[in-house]
Amino acid sequence: MMAEDKFDDGKIEEIKEHQTPEKLYQDLIERVQKYHPSDDITLIEKAYHTAAEAHKQQLRKSGEPYIIHPLCVAIILADLELDKETIAAGLLHDVVEDTILTKEEIERDFGPDVALLVDGVTKLQSLQLSTDYKDKTPDQLEMQAENLRKMFLAMAKDIRVILIKLADRLHNMRTLNYMPPEKQHRIAQETLDIYSPIAGRLGISKIKVELDDLSLKYLKPDVYYDLVEKVSERKSEREQYVEDIVEDVRKHIEAAGIKGEVNGRVKHFFSIYKKMRNQGKTLDQIYDLFAVRIIVDTVKDCYAALGVIHEMYKPIPGRFKDYIAMPKPNMYQSLHTTLIGPTGQPFEIQIRTYDMHRAAEYGIAAHWKYKEASDGKKVETQEEEKLVWLRQILEWQRDMSDNQEFMNLLKSDLNLFSEDVYCFTPQGEVKNLPAGSTPIDFAYSVHSAVGNKMIGAKVNGKLVPIDYRIQNGDRIEVLTSQNSKGPSRDWLSIAKSTSTKNKINQWFRNELKEENVARGKELLTAYCKAKGIEISDLSKSEYMDIIIRKYGFHDWDAVLAAVGHGGLKEGQIINKMEELYEKEHKKNITDEEVLAAVADTSVTPKISGKGNAIIVKGVHDVAVRFSKCCNPVPGDDIVGFVTRGRGVSIHRSDCVNVIKMAQEDRSRLIDARWENESAEGGEKYTADIKIFANDRNGLLADISRSLAENNIDIQAMNTRTSKQGLATLEISFEVSSREELKTLIDKLRMIDSIIDIERATG
Repeated sequence: MMAEDKFDDGKIEEIKEHQTPEKLYQDLIERVQKYHPSDDITLIEKAYHTAAEAHKQQLRKSGEPYIIHPLCVAIILADLELDKETIAAGLLHDVVEDTILTKEEIERDFGPDVALLVDGVTKLQSLQLSTDYKDKTPDQLEMQAENLRKMFLAMAKDIRVILIKLADRLHNMRTLNYMPPEKQHRIAQETLDIYSPIAGRLGISKIKVELDDLSLKYLKPDVYYDLVEKVSERKSEREQYVEDIVEDVRKHIEAAGIKGEVNGRVKHFFSIYKKMRNQGKTLDQIYDLFAVRIIVDTVKDCYAALGVIHEMYKPIPGRFKDYIAMPKPNMYQSLHTTLIGPTGQPFEIQIRTYDMHRAAEYGIAAHWKYKEASDGKKVETQEEEKLVWLRQILEWQRDMSDNQEFMNLLKSDLNLFSEDVYCFTPQGEVKNLPAGSTPIDFAYSVHSAVGNKMIGAKVNGKLVPIDYRIQNGDRIEVLTSQNSKGPSRDWLSIAKSTSTKNKINQWFRNELKEENVARGKELLTAYCKAKGIEISDLSKSEYMDIIIRKYGFHDWDAVLAAVGHGGLKEGQIINKMEELYEKEHKKNITDEEVLAAVADTSVTPKISGKGNAIIVKGVHDVAVRFSKCCNPVPGDDIVGFVTRGRGVSIHRSDCVNVIKMAQEDRSRLIDARWENESAEGGEKYTADIKIFANDRNGLLADISRSLAENNIDIQAMNTRTSKQGLATLEISFEVSSREELKTLIDKLRMIDSIIDIERATG
């Protein structure tokens, strides 16, 4: 019997900090040679030297040479025992984005395989990923959904792309302390929302558990450090308790003639935190902080060991899970049972084979089909089964035009935050569904045609209502009828799975298209009537074509049907068409009118929605608007420019756009001035500024505080930081005059690290 008394934390091996690149490279090669059958490391060596040369002038936030990061990423990939092409791509994953090297040069020097991986990771680098869609505008929601789609497509093209990205994210999380607090929070939340669940879906617990713990550290530092302190307070006492159980279990397993390993491990902080949060308990009320793991040779030994354990300790009813007979969606297999210990405290035991343990720790990487076997052939294994969920997502997203629906799918069907429930078909096939699923969800998981014809269901041989919540182990039989008229709209509120709701909506779209088209027309007409809009003015084929292209439909009837069944809001359509109409029907000003205007008298047209007036020389009864490229405010030197079909636009006299337009046709310039130098009646005007600063912790907070102290509401903000640590912040807010803006800029200049501030000039 092999025995282990040490506590196994199940994480990727930590890399010692502040090592030289040369030592890290040597460490990488040693790790690769432990598992790789070939002694040929020329590809990895060449990738290292190329990356080191490309990044030689760059430093990380920690002040270390930048090459440290790709080396640590490659070491994490080596700990997952991945192929040499993936290791090389890990070393090169930042060169295309951050250096002068191109994808074509990578392909020429390292082959198409490495180039494909580097290109895939490069495309993922700029994506801002989050499944948080609350309070988002339609454009923000569309961008989030599109970014997630791009990531899933990259994964489908070659799953090694996401393995490199996971390694990249893990090392970035390990060194997140060098980032400013705002970035720490954003990156940690993105990790918890996206990357950790994907690591879980791919079965790579060695990465998932560390990403979870590190995310908790930055998202809830008080909770994290409180847990660390309290768990360590009685660490020696708890370790002795588990070691006693380990020794007792080992003796009984040996006595039963079962070969294997027995070890104990402390549960991860995020796992403890989730249990405290979900059960509403304090740490002192949670006793099973440790788990004992038994690893044996065969499945038969797993169940034999389970029998021995249940003779030794009293099992807690309802806490036994057989993931060997019913694997998780990521193909995780193990027996889990919770028992009452000798002192009356509960503890968990997991029993699995060595193959199951390897699959649990390394996931899809443990069955890597690209990894070379000792005979040089490619290994083909179960990893395709781990990607069933990915193929489902790619299928569903093709059927979805609604971004919020797609985000809901990621929340539920991807199971980012929920557990599965396992049930059986009458033939004994296992189905896994989101927790809380109903017979409706089960029917549609079998096939859309089964769901559409369902009239009832039996669970374990007994009739149940269609809103019955399926339990683990239930045997479900769907009752169908060819005379069924199809699903009811009530099912949309009963079904749990977003994919089920999508399929029901699809039925209504297809089967009731004529009805939906008619209802869509009614809704658009009613909306226009309520808003006092002439729908006949908007019903032009060119406007309709733009709407069709914007929302990805085949024809106008499809748009109307989408409005009819609720997939699109009528306001979305009418507001866009009205915008197109207004753009086309602004009063045109001819060249003759422009020339005549210069000689005419001054008039004072009012700016829509503003109390302050602009006096524009010589143009009567035309639209006057502020240009958004330079956003003039009262007190600025201004000039008018007559645009064909859009009236007069008011620019600051230093606006680069108006200077360029004047060079092309100076006759369109018109004198303009403010009637008053400051806004009357508290009127506000949008101002845009650019701030250039040396990046540091707290910079954004200091700027926001300064604006808040001056009662300035930020309308928009965009920030970016170069590799050299130069931060550029673009901020939009409202002021009443140029004098107020100048005072504000002077105050901002006093903030430490700010180099310069300028106004947007087009």
